[in-house]
Amino acid sequence: MRYNFNWPVIWRNSDRLYYGILLGLAIAVVALAVGCVIGILLAICRQSRNPLLRLPATVFVEVVRNTPLLLLVFFVYFGLPELGVIAFDNIETFTATLALYAGAYLSEVFRGGLAAIPAAYIEAGRAIGLTRFQRLRYVILPVLFRIVLPSLSSALISLFKDTALAAAIGVPELTFGARWINVNTFQVLETWMVTAVLYLAVCYTIAIGLRQVEKRYAMVR
Repeated sequence: MRYNFNWPVIWRNSDRLYYGILLGLAIAVVALAVGCVIGILLAICRQSRNPLLRLPATVFVEVVRNTPLLLLVFFVYFGLPELGVIAFDNIETFTATLALYAGAYLSEVFRGGLAAIPAAYIEAGRAIGLTRFQRLRYVILPVLFRIVLPSLSSALISLFKDTALAAAIGVPELTFGARWINVNTFQVLETWMVTAVLYLAVCYTIAIGLRQVEKRYAMVR
């Protein structure tokens, strides 16, 4: 049986793909931003000598890192409403879950970054009379983000690719749009070939852009 290619049908429905790219990028950026906050808090807690801070943070990181993202999404979207805890719509659910997932992974990145901050910087902050909070705000965090910037760039690309899982709960990102075109046109090869090229193009564009940011701001050690 010979397959008949029909590329124009993809073009006629390309608006679904373009919207899916924009939505996926928005979800990834928000998840990264929130994940950074969560990751920093978890990293600080895991370095604390107080077991009431260290142990819960460690358990959270280990549970999230060793649980498939799709399973976490299903639990938050279907499980929590059944328990009467909280209910989000599909986009909010996936964004929140992806942020928690990112936070758990980024906590290790930030923990390594904290350990890599030269002690002289912190001692200099103490020497000029900065409080602990001021040292965190004006010394530790700026240096930390410059150290981990390459890892954050990779995390953003990874999170954008992870948004493909959002199609499982009906979020209209790129993969969901491709599935819609596939189901309604039966042009399987064209749909997924174009989708793969779009993922590749977007991820490569992000990588090029963030590489320029890294060259300007990343800390050379």
